[in-house]
Amino acid sequence: MEPPRGFLASLWNFICFLPFFIGLLILGFIKGIILCPLTFLIITIGNFAIIVVLLPAHFFWTYYCILRAKQLGPVLKLLLCICISVPLSFWPMVGIIGSLIGGAAYGFLVPLFATFKAVGEGKTDKMYHCIYDGTWDTVKGSFIVVQDFMDVCFNSYFSIMDDVRHQGPPEGKYYEIRLLYLPGAIIAGALGFMVDMPVITLVAAYKTPYMLLKGWHRLFHDCIGREGPFLETICVPFAGLAILLWPLAVVGALLGSMVASVFLGAYAAVIVYQESSLWMGLCYIVATLSIYDEYSNDILDMPEWSCFPRPRYRKKAALSETSSRATSFSRPDSFRNPPSRTVSLKNPMIELKPFELMNSIFEECPCYGEIMVSEGLITVKDIEDAKSNKDSGRVVSIGLPAYCLLQTLLRSAKANSAGIMLSDNVTEITSTNRPKDTFFDWFLHPLLIIKDQIKAENLSEAEEGYLSKLVLLRGDPERLKISNIGSPPDSERKQAELDALARRLLGITKSISRYPTFKRRWEDCIKSISEDLAKKNHGSDSFNVTPPIPRSKSAFARIVNQKSFKSTRSSHRSDQGSQPVIERDVEIV
Repeated sequence: MEPPRGFLASLWNFICFLPFFIGLLILGFIKGIILCPLTFLIITIGNFAIIVVLLPAHFFWTYYCILRAKQLGPVLKLLLCICISVPLSFWPMVGIIGSLIGGAAYGFLVPLFATFKAVGEGKTDKMYHCIYDGTWDTVKGSFIVVQDFMDVCFNSYFSIMDDVRHQGPPEGKYYEIRLLYLPGAIIAGALGFMVDMPVITLVAAYKTPYMLLKGWHRLFHDCIGREGPFLETICVPFAGLAILLWPLAVVGALLGSMVASVFLGAYAAVIVYQESSLWMGLCYIVATLSIYDEYSNDILDMPEWSCFPRPRYRKKAALSETSSRATSFSRPDSFRNPPSRTVSLKNPMIELKPFELMNSIFEECPCYGEIMVSEGLITVKDIEDAKSNKDSGRVVSIGLPAYCLLQTLLRSAKANSAGIMLSDNVTEITSTNRPKDTFFDWFLHPLLIIKDQIKAENLSEAEEGYLSKLVLLRGDPERLKISNIGSPPDSERKQAELDALARRLLGITKSISRYPTFKRRWEDCIKSISEDLAKKNHGSDSFNVTPPIPRSKSAFARIVNQKSFKSTRSSHRSDQGSQPVIERDVEIV
């Protein structure tokens, strides 16, 4: 859709669009007002109950894990026990206030945005979807929010604290704190908070009107000229809503600056401790003001200048750090040469959602799980233990997702992909279309490094099979000893490298498993595997796992497309009825 040419055409287009947008906005507001109280009560009451019930356990287990941590020294343990009491005391209040605000925002905004999405291009019966979308889905979503919050407070929290308790000290030396520099660090942290918070707040408040007017100017200019976000019909409602909500975004930016200033100022304590100098901490407090000022100028496209001095606060500032800092806080290329605002979205660069990689893993897990059962590598006991969250179920709960992730990396390495190739062999996560999410970067970059290492290893089929089974069974050392995972590489060095790859991949998978939505979706995946096995065994209550069958060494690497796997399986089911499991698996592979 080309933007209208000329002022009169642009004005007429804007006049025709305005009633349409106002009607959708009113409908979304009505749905939000009706559903907001219900979802507010569900989320608030559910989260409040979880916080209150688990609060004693959180208090006890936090102190217990800190005191039993092997990598912390006695003085550091004592200091942490004193300091940790502050966030633990504020946790109920923060959690309840966050639930109140989050529940109200979720109940009001989700129906509002769903109303605008209902008129997107390619949707049929838009009137029905405008009314229905965002109603029952919002109610179900509120229960999912409570469930995910429960998973974070129970599973993710205790998993992280168990790692703190069991993890050994690096290089045999535990972490300890130097008491000599502790008073200076406390003084610098307090001064940083007292200086940086009010000054940064004043700087942010000074630039807030400029941010408000400049944002409105850009949005109204785009709206009248049908440029930028208003170019395509699918984006018009959201861009129009952005005009109304822009003041809230500006207020949010101001509040975000105020909150960030607390941590920026308090970080002076870390500088003093690291540099063993109170003077360096005072220099950091002043330099932080300049850093924030220059960074906000870049964000708002203002002249590059700051009235605050910027002294050095590191004794040994490497040249690379200096150049990196200069690059970070000088005007980026995106500000010097902004992208064209009239580019059509007909052929857009697809920006993937943060859950695309996780979706691919969950799609492949049932397929690989059935194969593992037929191989005898996964037993009924593993599945039952995984359902019960027992440590012995790690082969399924951690090993199987890590195995699927490894197959994705192997597939990407063989295809010479610049990123990560997903299960459909078409979608690819690269540095350009990756989700713009800092949390996602924590996992993407290590996975890309592992993929490059796998590609550099140039693994044979036997080595791929060995690494795959090593990843699957490494969580259960006893099973790893008695299972036939193939011959290890002849070179001890390569064997150590494969072992390190497996260890890192399992660590990344364990970190991903702590993500709020992982446990809920993993339970659905385990249920799917169990149901498929029950159907294959004629609906029996217990799984009569078939004995292992001979396969080629690359059998694990061949099942890479879940859609083709399902279609093949369904065709065999329709043609052969209740044919035994072994025959179907042989034909599929």
